[in-house]
Amino acid sequence: MAVEENRVYPRAKLKWIVLFKVDGKVIEGATKDISVSGAYVCCAKPLKLNVVLNIVIKAPDKSLSVKAEVVWSNIYGPDDDINPRGMGVRFLEISGEDRKFIAKAVMKHLEESKEDIDPKQLQTLQTLTIEPEQVEAVTK
Repeated sequence: MAVEENRVYPRAKLKWIVLFKVDGKVIEGATKDISVSGAYVCCAKPLKLNVVLNIVIKAPDKSLSVKAEVVWSNIYGPDDDINPRGMGVRFLEISGEDRKFIAKAVMKHLEESKEDIDPKQLQTLQTLTIEPEQVEAVTK
């Protein structure tokens, strides 16, 4: 029996480099999956719950700067293909432009992979990709 997730936005399995500082040292990881509201970051030394950090996500053709909070951490569990060492982060502060960039990348990935997506999640994601001139055309 599949577990139903209560996510507002769909996730895409996009592997982008992630950089963040801990105790003055730059730590490198990679996203396992990402949505406009957060990501799973694979890294050798995940941080503890509730840690707030600034991360840089090296997406294709763009670097995204995000303030995030650790909401899930695989510090002591298995480190394998199913549960790789890492942490789930929730984006606390992200620019509208960066959120739209992620939304477009997630939509493109989901369309190409032909994954089944909850129509409500897809609709919420599509609203983030609407350009201002499209809104003006509808409201006139």
